[in-house]
Amino acid sequence: MRRTSRLIRVAVGVASLALAATACGGTSGGSGDGGGDDKGLAIAYDVGGKGDQSFNDAAYAGLEKAKKEFGYKTADIEPTDGETDADKEQRLTSLAKQGYNPVIGVGFAYGPAMKAVAAKYPDTTFGIVDSVVEGKNVASLVFAENEASYLAGVAAAKATKTKTVGFVGGVNVPLIHKFQAGYEQGVKDTDPKIKVISQYLTQTAEEGGFSSPDKGKAAAEGQIEKKADVVYAAAGLSGQGVIEAAAKAKIWAIGVDSDQYKQEALAAYKDSILTSALKDIEGAVFALAKSVEDGKPLSGTHTFDLKSDGVGLSDSNPKFAEVPGAKEAVEKAKAGIVDGSIKVDTE
Repeated sequence: MRRTSRLIRVAVGVASLALAATACGGTSGGSGDGGGDDKGLAIAYDVGGKGDQSFNDAAYAGLEKAKKEFGYKTADIEPTDGETDADKEQRLTSLAKQGYNPVIGVGFAYGPAMKAVAAKYPDTTFGIVDSVVEGKNVASLVFAENEASYLAGVAAAKATKTKTVGFVGGVNVPLIHKFQAGYEQGVKDTDPKIKVISQYLTQTAEEGGFSSPDKGKAAAEGQIEKKADVVYAAAGLSGQGVIEAAAKAKIWAIGVDSDQYKQEALAAYKDSILTSALKDIEGAVFALAKSVEDGKPLSGTHTFDLKSDGVGLSDSNPKFAEVPGAKEAVEKAKAGIVDGSIKVDTE
Protein backbone atom coordinates (compact mmCIF):
# COMPACT_ATOMS: atom_id res chain seq x y z
CA MET A 1 0.00 0.00 0.00
CA ARG A 2 1.04 3.57 -0.43
CA ARG A 3 2.24 5.50 2.55
CA THR A 4 -0.40 7.21 4.68
CA SER A 5 0.10 10.86 5.43
CA ARG A 6 -0.85 12.68 8.57
CA LEU A 7 -4.41 13.94 8.76
CA ILE A 8 -4.70 17.52 7.59
CA ARG A 9 -7.59 19.88 7.17
CA VAL A 10 -8.15 20.36 3.45
CA ALA A 11 -10.23 22.98 1.66
CA VAL A 12 -13.74 23.96 2.74
CA GLY A 13 -16.28 21.19 3.06
CA VAL A 14 -13.87 18.28 3.39
CA ALA A 15 -14.28 17.80 7.11
CA SER A 16 -17.95 16.99 6.74
CA LEU A 17 -17.24 14.72 3.81
CA ALA A 18 -14.68 12.73 5.76
CA LEU A 19 -17.18 12.17 8.56
CA ALA A 20 -19.60 10.73 6.05
CA ALA A 21 -17.06 8.29 4.60
CA THR A 22 -18.07 4.72 4.00
CA ALA A 23 -15.58 2.02 3.09
CA CYS A 24 -15.58 0.37 -0.29
CA GLY A 25 -13.20 -1.58 -2.47
CA GLY A 26 -9.47 -1.75 -1.85
CA THR A 27 -6.56 0.51 -2.43
CA SER A 28 -4.50 0.40 -5.57
CA GLY A 29 -1.80 -2.12 -6.18
CA GLY A 30 0.92 0.52 -6.24
CA SER A 31 4.10 -0.21 -4.30
CA GLY A 32 6.71 1.81 -2.50
CA ASP A 33 6.33 4.90 -0.35
CA GLY A 34 5.55 7.59 -2.84
CA GLY A 35 8.06 6.92 -5.59
CA GLY A 36 8.76 4.36 -8.27
CA ASP A 37 5.71 2.96 -10.02
CA ASP A 38 3.30 4.04 -7.30
CA LYS A 39 0.19 5.43 -9.00
CA GLY A 40 -2.47 7.51 -7.34
CA LEU A 41 -5.15 9.92 -8.42
CA ALA A 42 -6.13 10.29 -12.08
CA ILE A 43 -8.75 12.67 -13.44
CA ALA A 44 -10.51 12.78 -16.79
CA TYR A 45 -11.61 16.30 -17.70
CA ASP A 46 -15.00 17.53 -18.79
CA VAL A 47 -15.67 19.53 -21.95
CA GLY A 48 -13.39 22.56 -22.11
CA GLY A 49 -10.48 20.73 -20.51
CA LYS A 50 -7.71 22.13 -18.39
CA GLY A 51 -7.31 25.88 -18.69
CA ASP A 52 -10.97 26.80 -18.33
CA GLN A 53 -10.08 28.85 -15.21
CA SER A 54 -13.18 27.36 -13.63
CA PHE A 55 -14.60 23.84 -13.26
CA ASN A 56 -11.82 21.66 -14.68
CA ASP A 57 -9.03 23.76 -13.23
CA ALA A 58 -10.53 23.36 -9.75
CA ALA A 59 -10.33 19.58 -10.17
CA TYR A 60 -6.74 19.91 -11.36
CA ALA A 61 -5.89 21.91 -8.24
CA GLY A 62 -7.15 18.97 -6.16
CA LEU A 63 -4.97 16.59 -8.16
CA GLU A 64 -1.91 18.78 -7.66
CA LYS A 65 -2.60 18.96 -3.94
CA ALA A 66 -2.79 15.15 -3.73
CA LYS A 67 0.37 14.76 -5.80
CA LYS A 68 2.29 17.08 -3.48
CA GLU A 69 0.88 15.55 -0.30
CA PHE A 70 1.25 11.88 -1.17
CA GLY A 71 4.22 11.98 -3.53
CA TYR A 72 2.79 9.60 -6.10
CA LYS A 73 2.26 9.60 -9.85
CA THR A 74 -0.90 11.23 -11.14
CA ALA A 75 -2.55 11.58 -14.52
CA ASP A 76 -4.96 14.03 -16.09
CA ILE A 77 -6.49 13.44 -19.51
CA GLU A 78 -8.22 15.86 -21.85
CA PRO A 79 -11.55 15.19 -23.59
CA THR A 80 -11.90 15.21 -27.36
CA ASP A 81 -14.33 17.17 -29.49
CA GLY A 82 -17.58 15.35 -30.24
CA GLU A 83 -16.65 12.32 -28.19
CA THR A 84 -19.11 9.56 -27.29
CA ASP A 85 -19.84 7.64 -24.10
CA ALA A 86 -17.71 4.87 -25.56
CA ASP A 87 -14.75 7.26 -25.77
CA LYS A 88 -15.20 8.20 -22.13
CA GLU A 89 -15.50 4.54 -21.16
CA GLN A 90 -12.25 3.77 -22.95
CA ARG A 91 -10.51 6.64 -21.16
CA LEU A 92 -11.63 5.53 -17.69
CA THR A 93 -10.78 1.91 -18.51
CA SER A 94 -7.27 2.87 -19.59
CA LEU A 95 -6.63 4.73 -16.33
CA ALA A 96 -7.93 1.86 -14.22
CA LYS A 97 -5.85 -0.67 -16.17
CA GLN A 98 -2.73 1.40 -15.59
CA GLY A 99 -3.29 1.12 -11.85
CA TYR A 100 -4.44 4.64 -10.99
CA ASN A 101 -6.60 4.80 -7.89
CA PRO A 102 -8.85 6.71 -7.48
CA VAL A 103 -10.05 7.56 -10.98
CA ILE A 104 -12.32 10.61 -11.20
CA GLY A 105 -14.56 11.71 -14.04
CA VAL A 106 -14.98 15.48 -13.89
CA GLY A 107 -18.53 16.25 -14.96
CA PHE A 108 -21.96 14.66 -15.24
CA ALA A 109 -21.22 13.50 -18.80
CA TYR A 110 -19.11 10.68 -17.35
CA GLY A 111 -22.15 9.06 -15.70
CA PRO A 112 -22.93 6.22 -18.17
CA ALA A 113 -19.26 5.43 -18.78
CA MET A 114 -18.42 5.34 -15.09
CA LYS A 115 -21.29 3.02 -14.25
CA ALA A 116 -20.00 0.54 -16.83
CA VAL A 117 -16.30 0.78 -15.98
CA ALA A 118 -16.64 0.78 -12.17
CA ALA A 119 -18.44 -2.57 -12.31
CA LYS A 120 -15.49 -4.08 -14.19
CA TYR A 121 -12.86 -2.80 -11.77
CA PRO A 122 -14.25 -3.42 -8.26
CA ASP A 123 -10.85 -2.92 -6.59
CA THR A 124 -10.47 0.60 -7.97
CA THR A 125 -12.27 3.53 -6.38
CA PHE A 126 -14.00 5.83 -8.83
CA GLY A 127 -15.35 9.32 -8.31
CA ILE A 128 -17.66 11.49 -10.36
CA VAL A 129 -18.22 15.21 -9.97
CA ASP A 130 -21.72 16.65 -10.44
CA SER A 131 -23.60 13.40 -10.91
CA VAL A 132 -24.80 10.40 -8.92
CA VAL A 133 -23.66 6.96 -10.04
CA GLU A 134 -24.63 3.92 -8.01
CA GLY A 135 -21.83 1.48 -7.22
CA LYS A 136 -20.04 0.04 -4.20
CA ASN A 137 -16.76 1.54 -5.40
CA VAL A 138 -18.09 4.89 -6.64
CA ALA A 139 -18.14 8.21 -4.77
CA SER A 140 -20.56 10.75 -6.18
CA LEU A 141 -19.39 14.30 -5.39
CA VAL A 142 -22.27 16.74 -5.83
CA PHE A 143 -22.80 20.36 -4.87
CA ALA A 144 -25.58 22.76 -3.91
CA GLU A 145 -24.88 25.08 -6.85
CA ASN A 146 -28.27 26.68 -6.37
CA GLU A 147 -27.26 27.94 -2.91
CA ALA A 148 -24.04 29.61 -4.12
CA SER A 149 -25.97 31.03 -7.07
CA TYR A 150 -28.60 32.47 -4.73
CA LEU A 151 -25.83 34.45 -3.03
CA ALA A 152 -24.59 35.56 -6.45
CA GLY A 153 -28.12 36.77 -7.19
CA VAL A 154 -28.21 38.77 -3.98
CA ALA A 155 -24.88 40.40 -4.88
CA ALA A 156 -26.08 41.15 -8.41
CA ALA A 157 -29.26 42.76 -7.11
CA LYS A 158 -27.24 45.03 -4.85
CA ALA A 159 -24.76 45.93 -7.59
CA THR A 160 -27.08 46.70 -10.51
CA LYS A 161 -27.89 50.30 -11.33
CA THR A 162 -30.04 49.60 -14.37
CA LYS A 163 -32.32 47.13 -12.54
CA THR A 164 -31.46 44.55 -15.21
CA VAL A 165 -29.07 41.62 -14.76
CA GLY A 166 -28.16 38.63 -16.90
CA PHE A 167 -27.55 34.89 -16.64
CA VAL A 168 -25.68 32.86 -19.27
CA GLY A 169 -25.89 29.08 -19.00
CA GLY A 170 -23.57 26.94 -21.07
CA VAL A 171 -25.90 24.04 -21.89
CA ASN A 172 -29.62 23.62 -21.25
CA VAL A 173 -29.35 20.71 -18.79
CA PRO A 174 -30.69 20.10 -15.24
CA LEU A 175 -27.33 20.87 -13.60
CA ILE A 176 -27.21 24.38 -15.08
CA HIS A 177 -30.90 24.87 -14.29
CA LYS A 178 -29.83 24.79 -10.63
CA PHE A 179 -27.49 27.73 -11.18
CA GLN A 180 -30.19 29.69 -12.97
CA ALA A 181 -32.89 28.93 -10.41
CA GLY A 182 -30.79 29.97 -7.44
CA TYR A 183 -29.54 33.12 -9.13
CA GLU A 184 -32.97 34.30 -10.23
CA GLN A 185 -34.43 33.61 -6.79
CA GLY A 186 -31.62 35.50 -5.07
CA VAL A 187 -32.17 38.49 -7.32
CA LYS A 188 -35.96 38.53 -6.90
CA ASP A 189 -35.87 37.95 -3.14
CA THR A 190 -33.58 40.97 -2.85
CA ASP A 191 -35.50 43.24 -5.24
CA PRO A 192 -38.59 41.94 -7.11
CA LYS A 193 -38.42 44.87 -9.51
CA ILE A 194 -35.14 43.75 -11.07
CA LYS A 195 -35.36 42.11 -14.49
CA VAL A 196 -33.33 38.93 -15.09
CA ILE A 197 -32.40 38.04 -18.67
CA SER A 198 -31.51 34.34 -18.87
CA GLN A 199 -30.34 32.31 -21.84
CA TYR A 200 -28.47 29.14 -22.76
CA LEU A 201 -25.73 28.93 -25.35
CA THR A 202 -26.60 25.45 -26.66
CA GLN A 203 -28.97 22.55 -26.07
CA THR A 204 -26.17 19.94 -25.93
CA ALA A 205 -22.55 19.94 -24.80
CA GLU A 206 -21.50 18.65 -28.22
CA GLU A 207 -22.52 22.01 -29.67
CA GLY A 208 -19.86 23.77 -27.61
CA GLY A 209 -21.89 25.38 -24.87
CA PHE A 210 -19.17 24.76 -22.28
CA SER A 211 -16.18 25.28 -24.56
CA SER A 212 -16.82 28.33 -26.74
CA PRO A 213 -15.76 31.73 -25.35
CA ASP A 214 -17.01 33.34 -28.57
CA LYS A 215 -20.54 32.09 -27.89
CA GLY A 216 -20.35 33.37 -24.31
CA LYS A 217 -19.10 36.76 -25.45
CA ALA A 218 -21.88 37.14 -28.03
CA ALA A 219 -24.56 36.18 -25.48
CA ALA A 220 -23.24 38.65 -22.92
CA GLU A 221 -23.06 41.42 -25.50
CA GLY A 222 -26.70 40.80 -26.35
CA GLN A 223 -27.70 41.06 -22.71
CA ILE A 224 -25.63 44.20 -22.25
CA GLU A 225 -27.46 45.76 -25.20
CA LYS A 226 -30.66 45.11 -23.23
CA LYS A 227 -29.24 47.15 -20.32
CA ALA A 228 -27.89 44.31 -18.16
CA ASP A 229 -25.07 45.68 -16.02
CA VAL A 230 -24.30 42.48 -14.08
CA VAL A 231 -23.92 39.16 -15.92
CA TYR A 232 -23.45 35.75 -14.24
CA ALA A 233 -22.10 32.89 -16.33
CA ALA A 234 -22.37 29.17 -15.53
CA ALA A 235 -20.76 28.05 -18.76
CA GLY A 236 -17.31 26.57 -18.17
CA LEU A 237 -14.73 27.81 -20.65
CA SER A 238 -17.45 29.81 -22.46
CA GLY A 239 -17.69 31.99 -19.36
CA GLN A 240 -14.37 33.59 -20.25
CA GLY A 241 -16.11 35.27 -23.19
CA VAL A 242 -18.82 36.57 -20.86
CA ILE A 243 -16.20 38.07 -18.57
CA GLU A 244 -14.37 39.63 -21.52
CA ALA A 245 -17.57 41.24 -22.78
CA ALA A 246 -18.39 42.58 -19.33
CA ALA A 247 -14.94 44.09 -18.96
CA LYS A 248 -15.15 45.74 -22.38
CA ALA A 249 -18.54 47.26 -21.51
CA LYS A 250 -17.33 48.26 -18.04
CA ILE A 251 -20.07 46.34 -16.24
CA TRP A 252 -19.88 43.59 -13.63
CA ALA A 253 -19.34 39.90 -14.33
CA ILE A 254 -19.86 37.14 -11.78
CA GLY A 255 -17.60 34.12 -12.09
CA VAL A 256 -18.32 30.49 -11.32
CA ASP A 257 -16.84 27.39 -9.63
CA SER A 258 -13.35 28.86 -9.03
CA ASP A 259 -12.51 32.31 -7.71
CA GLN A 260 -12.08 33.79 -11.16
CA TYR A 261 -10.80 37.09 -9.82
CA LYS A 262 -7.62 35.20 -8.91
CA GLN A 263 -7.13 33.34 -12.20
CA GLU A 264 -3.99 34.49 -14.04
CA ALA A 265 -5.51 33.98 -17.48
CA LEU A 266 -8.27 36.42 -16.56
CA ALA A 267 -6.01 39.02 -14.95
CA ALA A 268 -6.76 41.58 -17.66
CA TYR A 269 -10.44 41.48 -16.73
CA LYS A 270 -10.31 40.89 -12.99
CA ASP A 271 -11.39 44.38 -11.99
CA SER A 272 -14.74 43.62 -13.65
CA ILE A 273 -15.24 40.33 -11.79
CA LEU A 274 -17.38 41.38 -8.84
CA THR A 275 -17.44 37.96 -7.19
CA SER A 276 -17.63 34.24 -8.03
CA ALA A 277 -20.05 31.50 -6.98
CA LEU A 278 -17.70 28.86 -5.60
CA LYS A 279 -17.76 25.06 -5.57
CA ASP A 280 -15.06 23.30 -3.57
CA ILE A 281 -14.21 20.83 -6.32
CA GLU A 282 -10.57 20.99 -5.30
CA GLY A 283 -11.42 19.90 -1.76
CA ALA A 284 -13.76 17.13 -2.92
CA VAL A 285 -11.18 15.68 -5.31
CA PHE A 286 -8.48 15.78 -2.66
CA ALA A 287 -10.74 14.24 -0.03
CA LEU A 288 -11.46 11.24 -2.23
CA ALA A 289 -7.75 10.80 -2.95
CA LYS A 290 -6.97 10.99 0.76
CA SER A 291 -9.64 8.45 1.65
CA VAL A 292 -8.00 5.95 -0.70
CA GLU A 293 -4.56 6.80 0.63
CA ASP A 294 -5.82 6.16 4.16
CA GLY A 295 -7.28 2.79 3.17
CA LYS A 296 -10.87 3.92 3.77
CA PRO A 297 -12.16 4.80 0.29
CA LEU A 298 -15.28 6.93 0.15
CA SER A 299 -18.38 5.68 -1.60
CA GLY A 300 -21.98 6.79 -1.98
CA THR A 301 -23.25 10.31 -2.46
CA HIS A 302 -21.59 13.28 -0.75
CA THR A 303 -23.21 16.68 -1.01
CA PHE A 304 -21.26 19.91 -0.54
CA ASP A 305 -23.52 22.79 0.49
CA LEU A 306 -23.38 26.13 2.27
CA LYS A 307 -23.77 24.53 5.67
CA SER A 308 -20.60 22.49 5.15
CA ASP A 309 -18.83 25.39 3.40
CA GLY A 310 -18.74 23.23 0.27
CA VAL A 311 -20.08 26.15 -1.79
CA GLY A 312 -19.94 29.87 -1.24
CA LEU A 313 -19.30 33.31 -2.66
CA SER A 314 -15.89 34.94 -3.04
CA ASP A 315 -15.01 38.42 -1.83
CA SER A 316 -11.50 38.67 -3.29
CA ASN A 317 -12.23 41.80 -5.32
CA PRO A 318 -11.90 44.77 -2.93
CA LYS A 319 -14.61 46.52 -4.94
CA PHE A 320 -17.14 43.98 -3.69
CA ALA A 321 -16.97 45.59 -0.25
CA GLU A 322 -17.72 48.97 -1.86
CA VAL A 323 -21.12 47.90 -3.23
CA PRO A 324 -23.64 49.39 -0.80
CA GLY A 325 -25.27 46.73 1.33
CA ALA A 326 -23.92 43.80 -0.68
CA LYS A 327 -21.75 42.16 1.98
CA GLU A 328 -24.42 42.44 4.66
CA ALA A 329 -27.16 41.13 2.37
CA VAL A 330 -25.05 38.15 1.31
CA GLU A 331 -24.21 37.27 4.92
CA LYS A 332 -27.87 37.51 5.90
CA ALA A 333 -28.90 35.31 2.98
CA LYS A 334 -26.22 32.75 3.80
CA ALA A 335 -27.42 32.55 7.40
CA GLY A 336 -30.99 32.07 6.22
CA ILE A 337 -30.04 29.23 3.87
CA VAL A 338 -27.96 27.51 6.54
CA ASP A 339 -30.69 27.73 9.22
CA GLY A 340 -33.36 26.64 6.77
CA SER A 341 -35.45 29.82 6.78
CA ILE A 342 -34.59 30.31 3.08
CA LYS A 343 -35.37 27.40 0.77
CA VAL A 344 -33.53 27.71 -2.51
CA ASP A 345 -35.11 26.48 -5.73
CA THR A 346 -33.41 23.91 -7.97
CA GLU A 347 -35.62 24.51 -11.02
